[in-house]
Amino acid sequence: MDDNLRPKLQLVWGVLLVLAGGGMFFRIPQVMPQIKQIEYFAAVIPFIYFCMYFVAVFLIAGGARKLYLNTKRLKSDTPPKR
Repeated sequence: MDDNLRPKLQLVWGVLLVLAGGGMFFRIPQVMPQIKQIEYFAAVIPFIYFCMYFVAVFLIAGGARKLYLNTKRLKSDTPPKR
């Protein structure tokens, strides 16, 4: 197996994480009006907003970290510190 295959796959995974986080930022404003219509969630709407944006930020940050570390690994051919 190619030694550079794993970092390349991790780069793809990092891009997918960043795209998923970005997609959440665009999707949250479209979905929240539907969630607001559910009476059970009416009291916790601010918390739901916080949780959804929190997940989006961490998807982007995790993907960016993965992109940074694996790009560094591919350029230097040595494993970065974890």
